[in-house]
Amino acid sequence: MPVILRDDVPPAAEPSRPFMTGLGCGFTRRCPGCGKGRLFDGYLKVRPACDACGADNDRYPADDAPPYFTILLVGHLVVGPMLWLHAITTWPLWQSMSVFPPAVVALTLTLLPFVKGAVIGAAWSLGIVREPEPTLPA
Repeated sequence: MPVILRDDVPPAAEPSRPFMTGLGCGFTRRCPGCGKGRLFDGYLKVRPACDACGADNDRYPADDAPPYFTILLVGHLVVGPMLWLHAITTWPLWQSMSVFPPAVVALTLTLLPFVKGAVIGAAWSLGIVREPEPTLPA
């Protein structure tokens, strides 16, 4: 689905959308518009409308960015300590395989909703929205 920047609205007509506000509200899994309503229904499904303000948060794309940033973050959080640990001591292979892969899975599944919320908050602050679905002629 194509993503468009909102060039049709003059900057003076649009309220200020600070980047850090959008990022912070999204990271806490709250509506970036009001900061009160929940952003997700369940684990990763974006709510079509905010409970508090009624904003359409489903129109902000997240697509492939949340898994990419989550993998990047988890890679740095796990690989650094893993290399440091192997520099000071030698673990048997079975011990390394019983610690690090479960740590990667647990961190990935824990961080993914927070990162997805932050990406949606960033899209909100930058004004990046999905192109509306074309309607088929009857």
